[in-house]
Amino acid sequence: MFDGFAAEVVAVGETELFVRHGGTGSPILLLHGHPRTHATWHRVARLLARQHTVVCPDLRGYGRSGKPPTTADHAPYSKRAMAGDLATLMRELGHERFAVAGHDRGSYVAHRLAADHPGRVSRLIVMDGIPIGEALARADARFAAAWWHWFFLGQTTQPAERVINADPDTWYATTDEHMGPEAYEDFRRAIHDPAVVHAMCEDYRAGLTVDRDADDADRAAERRLTMPTLFLWSSKDDMEELYGDPLAIWREWAGDVRGHAIDSGHHMAEEAPEDVARSLLSFLNDG
Repeated sequence: MFDGFAAEVVAVGETELFVRHGGTGSPILLLHGHPRTHATWHRVARLLARQHTVVCPDLRGYGRSGKPPTTADHAPYSKRAMAGDLATLMRELGHERFAVAGHDRGSYVAHRLAADHPGRVSRLIVMDGIPIGEALARADARFAAAWWHWFFLGQTTQPAERVINADPDTWYATTDEHMGPEAYEDFRRAIHDPAVVHAMCEDYRAGLTVDRDADDADRAAERRLTMPTLFLWSSKDDMEELYGDPLAIWREWAGDVRGHAIDSGHHMAEEAPEDVARSLLSFLNDG
């Protein structure tokens, strides 16, 4: 999948991250969403690596990365903790300043990385996600019906892990049609690991609690992102149905926002890799 890329495990403090990195030029960090691994980016990474150094980690808890013990407040799986991992990872790889792109749950990590480490992030790309505090503040019956899994995975009274682990293939209902066989096997290896499933649920539990608190604190303090920001959304997903103009929402959180839809379903890096790479390259190389 990642011809010419190095693969290694990098210690980042309280945990370690599995990462693939390669290419030449200014660095960009690519962050996957749920329930994917770094392998979701393999086609996009190959296209970007012609002009940029590309770094594709498994997020904390996902894939082959470390899985710190959980706590009652879910803070070990907060986006702030994940962002801290990535700031350390990029320094360990020799990148003090870099662009970051995140899709789905990875978009929340990318946002938190830019908010907590603004001097490190040169450009921010968020894909198929508005700030998590904003999403929860706007959640209504339509959102709950479409994205009910947020609340199923995030609750603790009747933990979701037992249901998922009983038959992960049926629960996730994913094929290799767009992923490709190697990426699909990486994905399946992850979802069949109960420790990964637990960590992914903790990601959602943190999302409903400490992650929302972090976004709400930024909003209350009127902190806004200052780096150029690109928002991409899947035209065949429900971003516009739920939020109307999603760019208008991001302009409440950042000062320099541009973006457009990608003709794709939700997993755009797999379904429309050329369009995604073209959009990222245009944004990264602008100026």
